[in-house]
Amino acid sequence: MKQFLKYTIVWISQNLAIPFWVVGHIHLSIHTFHDLYEILSSIGMNIIVLTGFIIDYKNERTETKQS
Repeated sequence: MKQFLKYTIVWISQNLAIPFWVVGHIHLSIHTFHDLYEILSSIGMNIIVLTGFIIDYKNERTETKQS
């Protein structure tokens, strides 16, 4: 289950990072945040993307060292 969770986080970070950031920036430029829920959702999505990038980076470094 742990490997599946890591795979899912990496997949989300690789495939949804740009849509998360584009939608977030457009939303931020149009609206002002008055709702704590929106702020926490935005931070949560960015943390998921960052976590996926870190996991993928560590996996790539491990594979490169083994080659």
